[in-house]
Amino acid sequence: MSKRKESVEEESPPARTEHLPVLPLYETVVFPRMMQPIQVGRKPSLVAVDEAVKQRPHRIVMLTQIDPNKQDVGPDDLMDIGVVATLGPMFRLPDGSVQLLAQGEDRVRVIGFAKVDPYLEVEVEIISQAIEETREVSALMQTVKELMTNYVNLRGNIPADALSTVREVEDPAWLADLVGYMPELEPGQRRQLLVTLDVVERLKLAHALLSEQIEILELKNRISSEVQKNIDKTQREYLLREQMKEIQRELGEMDPEQAEAQEWRDKIEAAAMPEKAREKAEKEAERLERMPAASPEVGMIRTYLDWLVGMPWSVSTEDQLDLHSAAEQLDRDHFGLEMVKERLLEFLAVRRLTTELKSPIICLVGPPGVGKTSLGKSVAAAMGRKFARMSLGGVHDEAEIRGHRRTYIGSLPGRVIQAIRQAGTNNPVIMLDEIDKVGADFRGDPSSALLEVLDPEQNGEFSDHYLEVAFDLSRILFVTTANVLYTIPAALRDRMEIIELPGYTEEEKVQIGVNFLVPKQRKNHGIQEEQLVMTSQAVRRIVREYTREAGVRQLEREIASICRKIARRFAEDGASSVQVDADAVATYLKAPRFTWGVAEEYDQIGVATGLVVTDDGGDVIPVEVTLMDGKPNFILTGQLGDVMQESARAAMSYVHSRARELGIKPSAFDEHAIHIHVPAGAIPKDGPSAGITMAVALLSALSGRHARRDVAMTGEITLRGRVLPIGGLKQKVLAAHRAGVSTVLFPAKNGKDLEDIPLDVRSQLDLIPVDHMDEVVARALLDRPVAAEASKYAHFDAVLLPGLDPGWHTPPAAPAG
Repeated sequence: MSKRKESVEEESPPARTEHLPVLPLYETVVFPRMMQPIQVGRKPSLVAVDEAVKQRPHRIVMLTQIDPNKQDVGPDDLMDIGVVATLGPMFRLPDGSVQLLAQGEDRVRVIGFAKVDPYLEVEVEIISQAIEETREVSALMQTVKELMTNYVNLRGNIPADALSTVREVEDPAWLADLVGYMPELEPGQRRQLLVTLDVVERLKLAHALLSEQIEILELKNRISSEVQKNIDKTQREYLLREQMKEIQRELGEMDPEQAEAQEWRDKIEAAAMPEKAREKAEKEAERLERMPAASPEVGMIRTYLDWLVGMPWSVSTEDQLDLHSAAEQLDRDHFGLEMVKERLLEFLAVRRLTTELKSPIICLVGPPGVGKTSLGKSVAAAMGRKFARMSLGGVHDEAEIRGHRRTYIGSLPGRVIQAIRQAGTNNPVIMLDEIDKVGADFRGDPSSALLEVLDPEQNGEFSDHYLEVAFDLSRILFVTTANVLYTIPAALRDRMEIIELPGYTEEEKVQIGVNFLVPKQRKNHGIQEEQLVMTSQAVRRIVREYTREAGVRQLEREIASICRKIARRFAEDGASSVQVDADAVATYLKAPRFTWGVAEEYDQIGVATGLVVTDDGGDVIPVEVTLMDGKPNFILTGQLGDVMQESARAAMSYVHSRARELGIKPSAFDEHAIHIHVPAGAIPKDGPSAGITMAVALLSALSGRHARRDVAMTGEITLRGRVLPIGGLKQKVLAAHRAGVSTVLFPAKNGKDLEDIPLDVRSQLDLIPVDHMDEVVARALLDRPVAAEASKYAHFDAVLLPGLDPGWHTPPAAPAG
């Protein structure tokens, strides 16, 4: 084939050249045999056109610019391959530009520029497009024609005679150039088609361009077809729906939209709503009836109507007003907690006399594990009401209480409305658990929203943001729980009736363990009553030596641990029954975790026993004082708060001011550094109630007198030695009782609080009210002084109290001086 090509080139005449003016084109690409309208506006181009018109025929070279945005072009700004075109009719426009029609003739290659001013003139070489017809060329031409036919059919708006023209083309070069007529081609694709001089390569390029455009057109047509199909389906459904409505109207039947609206009206009527709520519901039902079924608001309106008709507007339960039955129910579920039971029975008694009484807002405050949460269910059962619980721990968003407005997608009522619907009545018992742990952030303050919920004077018209109509909460008995009071805002605290649950006594824990926890854990572990017998002494030992808490959660865990081990013993050894007494407890629970008895093992110098209130109830803590030779200094450690540090300084000032009367050398304050430490240094401590304890510890260290280990005390001290009242006396006395302390010194002005302390605890403790430090010193310090030198080692010294077993504690020998 190469030889034939060489022979053709040898036989072909030499290339023909011409000198012709140049018409630069911005982006337009003109192909041979193509008719192209062109508007000429640049001055050099107008001069070039005028020069071409002077010649016969009117021939001009059309070259496309490399940069289409450039206005003043030179030889380097134009492509070197272009087309010689013959100018046809021209029209001069008012703005001076010329509109003309040009027809391309031959491809040309620029040899050189003969003139650049006032117009461009070039010498060009006419490029021959002669090609030998081979099978490859024929196959390419046939394929391109088929693709062009397919393209014309897909595009749809091309004249029918265009296909005839394509089929009649016999010139391969012209056929390839015809692809340049496609309007979808980019300017760069047209340029590439123009500068491809090899006809075979140009046919291949035309094939690729056609295939790409056909694929795009097929995709467009498929998308258009699917869209049209959906539109047709929607229109068809609409027409059928309208026809169905007309048929139903003729038959006297309702269409689905009307039927649904009527169903909602029936539900609204059955719900027995208040007038304003009924008007709101009917208005929304009318909106739903008029709204097209495809509207996105339809689902939102249905959800809203469902909430409105689902609320128990007029559904209530009848209160169980039999006080004896209510008392039996409360006693059956909980041991102790007399104040709560008494308050509930009082409410039921008043309800028997009048129905106008508004439900109280009760707040149960106490350490974990004392039964606050479970008490809510018992209250509901005793009153014969439904029960719902909502936990407020960690809630930061006000919308959790009041609900979200309906403008938001997925909005719902607040937790209060949800709890009422869950209960199914308008007078349930709702427990708001962990109200002291409500937070606040940028989304709002839930505690502020609770002000309306928990105010009997306001909650009769509570409006949820979602419902937008008032709901009466005054018939609901709200019971809230908290571990502490100081984190509850004052305004919210003022709306609630506070009932404190300080914790259980030892006897109460034993009774709860024997009567409630042991049967519960037997059932949970699949153990029959006759298979496991746990004595009260065993439970008492668990309370004393394996737990140290105000509630009974740890006690329940320890009992559960024993049940698990016994269940395993049944499975492995085949035992039929087990009795757990006090001696067997250590077999199942290993070594005791706590020592039952007084807070300190022996009387010491510089160590006094104080009483404090914590989140877990009351507790017993020692206050230690030590003297160090050297520069006078007063050191306080143990993470003491500002108030507690001031109490320590007040105690120090009192002891210093009465040093001679108390048997202390005045020089002791100038010769020693005094260090007060309250153990458990990782736990922050604060409050004034440790004032007399620190004063006793200071007196003991400075005078060398032993502080009694079986005496615990609480009270604020003044500079004159007066003992001022404190809070939490019940929790502190119960803690002293748990620790085995025999005597408690407390401020005389707290005498009224003794009524809150269980009688069995009062009978086992010596509770002594005091007004002045002189009384405290007389009760808390032993009379026997110790030499000043020995007082440095107070923590090694010990004296046993009369009546105690001498073999209990053998104090270590004091180190040699």
